[in-house]
Parts: sequence; structure tokens; C-alpha cells
Amino acid sequence: MVTAEAQGGRFPRLIQAAIDAFSLPDLRAKILFTLGILALYRFAAHIPLPGIDSDQLDLLFDSNQLLGFLDLFSGGALRRMSIVALGVFPYITASIVIQLLTPVVPQLQELSREGESGRAKLNRFTHWLTVPIALAQGYGQLVLLEQSNVLGPIGFSGDALLPTIAALFSVVAGTMFLVWLGELITEKGIGNGISLIIFAGIVAGFPGLLSQGFLDRDNVLGIGFFAIIGVLIIALIVMFNEAHRRIPVQYGRSIFRGGRMYRQSGATYLPLRINSAGMIPLIFAFSIVILPGTAATYFATNTGFIGDIARFFADLLIPTAPLYWVMVFVLVVAFTFFYTLVVFNQQQLAENLQRNGGFVLGIRPGKPTQDYLNRVIVRITLGGALFLGFIAIVPYIASLITDVQAISLSSTSLLIMVGVGLDTLRQLEAQLMMRNYEGFLR
Repeated sequence: MVTAEAQGGRFPRLIQAAIDAFSLPDLRAKILFTLGILALYRFAAHIPLPGIDSDQLDLLFDSNQLLGFLDLFSGGALRRMSIVALGVFPYITASIVIQLLTPVVPQLQELSREGESGRAKLNRFTHWLTVPIALAQGYGQLVLLEQSNVLGPIGFSGDALLPTIAALFSVVAGTMFLVWLGELITEKGIGNGISLIIFAGIVAGFPGLLSQGFLDRDNVLGIGFFAIIGVLIIALIVMFNEAHRRIPVQYGRSIFRGGRMYRQSGATYLPLRINSAGMIPLIFAFSIVILPGTAATYFATNTGFIGDIARFFADLLIPTAPLYWVMVFVLVVAFTFFYTLVVFNQQQLAENLQRNGGFVLGIRPGKPTQDYLNRVIVRITLGGALFLGFIAIVPYIASLITDVQAISLSSTSLLIMVGVGLDTLRQLEAQLMMRNYEGFLR
């Protein structure tokens, strides 16, 4: 059975929880602390690196789709080339790498089984890996800016040495600063800090998105349909994000009563989400599809055979081409299955159930339970994969239906915003319930 908690008044109850949270002093302090940290992040996003030619930078972003996609995770900081231009994307990349390496590397697999201490060590490894990823990504962007006449000479010799080192250290320090702010929110505020940093960046870009829509005054009807499509997609994302398959689980427990031991059974459910991969498959798919076309543009000016091939791919893999969106759909579906199965196997649900005396009704513990859960996760992931694939190609479908080209409806942005918003509201509701229970005990 697949259910969706978003239906039946679940979402309005989360909104009410956010309103009620301001009536409690400690929760109100957490919310204000979170908002203050996000305001500090937006302030840092407006501090640019020295020596940037803003006019050339705008021209570069208008012609480079990959930078525009990366700018999604920096909240416009990359377009301004600020000290936090890389955003938290290097940290996200490091987290994905550690997750994918955990089932492959025995040492990491052992750490994942050590509970809280093991997770703390894995988190420390993620921080260490973030630094070289940020250095590599930052240097690549600086070289790109140099080639586009946005920045002065970049290199590790001569007069370019000190400016290059200063710029690299600034962007890497900016990334680690954002990671630190995110962890402060997680520890002392409300919600997942890293996700809220991305959320704040996306929301900060909405005024510019709306201004682009008002420029297209000749297609008011199309803009109206565009807005309706956006609302329907948000409702669809909420429904699929909250939908899950309940696996009935039975627990056998022994209790003492009156000096004697009694065997007592307890039933519960193991929820398996239909969309357990979240936004990760979309990030993978768009990065892979955008990269060949972006690389081809740098060779398109060459003459001869190489130039002809580069121009062919540059024209073929553009957001207005059907092949571009077909590749996006296929890659999103493939990455959804891959990432879901990797993460699901790391959780070792069958082993944990057997250790705690639980079993799935009608299924023997151990390997049969693991095989059964794998079959279930594959079947429900098919629905989640097709859902994510559809969400990924919504911008292309919306532009065909409405003929609105001035607005770019980012499905990844909507997915992140809805997911982070629901998770934050859910945490607020949990905090309220905990405080209500404390009141009853008193």
C-alpha cells in the first residue's frame, strides 16, 4: 500500500505548526537564529572578488549553461563572482562521493556501522574532501573567467601568482564558511542547514525571475498558464515526496510483570519512500548533459574537422533541442535507480531488523528479507524515477505549451524548495509535539 501524508490536511497542519512555533520563546529564538544566519549568508553573497569585469561576466553567463546551473546552488553569488561563488556545491559533491564509496571501501563501511561516532568520522572525511574539490572547481572557474576577459591573468608564476592564490583561498574559504553556517543552523536552529543555504539562494533569485516574466507583456495568457503549471508541479512534488510504501513489521518482545516473563508482540510499519533519491539524480543528469555542449563551444571556433564536430554537438545539445531533454529524462531515470539502490543497501535494514528482533510478516529474517525489500524498492523506485524524469523535462514541456521563453521554470529549484520546506516544517511540528508531551508530564 502506498500512502501520501501530504493529503488529508497534513500540509495545512505543518503551516499551523510554523505559526504556533512563534508562541514558544525557545522555538522563536531558534527560528530567529536561523533567519539571522541566512541573512549573513546573503550579505556574504554580495562581496565580490577584486578585479572582476561585471559586463563581461554577464555576457559569459548568458552564453554558458553550465555556469548558470552551478549558480543555482550559490543563489546568484557565482554570477556576481563573490567570495561564496562556489556555494555549498563542493560539499554536496564530497558528500555524494563519500556515500558512493562507503559500500566499496571496507574501512568506510565499518565506520558507517559504528553509530554516531562513525557518522562523525565520515562527516570529517567529507569536510576534508570538500577542500580539494573546492580548489579544483575554483581554479577551473578562474581560468574560465580569464579566457572570457572577465578576470586578469591566472597562474602560479610571475605577477599572476599572488592574485591567483588570493582568489583561490577566498572562494575555498567562502565555501567552508557556508558549510560552517549550515552546521550552525543544524545545531542551534531549525532544519537542515546545508539545505536551507541552498533554499535561501533559490528564493533570492525569484525577484529576478518574476521581473523577466513582466518583460514578456505580449504573452499574458501564456504567463498565466505558466504559473498554473508551476502550482500543479509543486502539488505533484509534495505528493510524491510524502508518498511511501508501508512494509508491515512484527517485533517480538519479552517483558517482566509480577516476577514472571511474558512474550509480547508488537506490530509497526517500515516506510519506504517512493522518491528516496531526492534531487541528486537531477544534479547528476543535468551536469552530464550540459558538460558536452559547454565543452563543444570552446572548440566551435576552430576550423577543420574538429570545429565541425564541435559545432554539431554545440547545436545538438542546447536546451531548445528535443534530444537534450530526451537525454535528461533517460539519465534522471537511470541515476534514480543507481543512487537509490546504493543508499538503500547501505542502510542494511534486514540486518538491523533481525538484530532488534523484528521481521517482515510472511518473510524469513536475514537474506530472504533483504531480497524482498530489494524487490519492493525496485518496484516503487520505478514510479519515483519516472516522476523525477517528468519533473526534469517540465521546463521544456511548459515552454512548448505556453510559448513563454522569458521565464525559466527550474524543476530542480522547485524540487529543492518543496523538499526543504516540508522537512523544515516537519521538524517544527516535531518540536511542538515534544514540548506538548513535556507539558502533559508536568
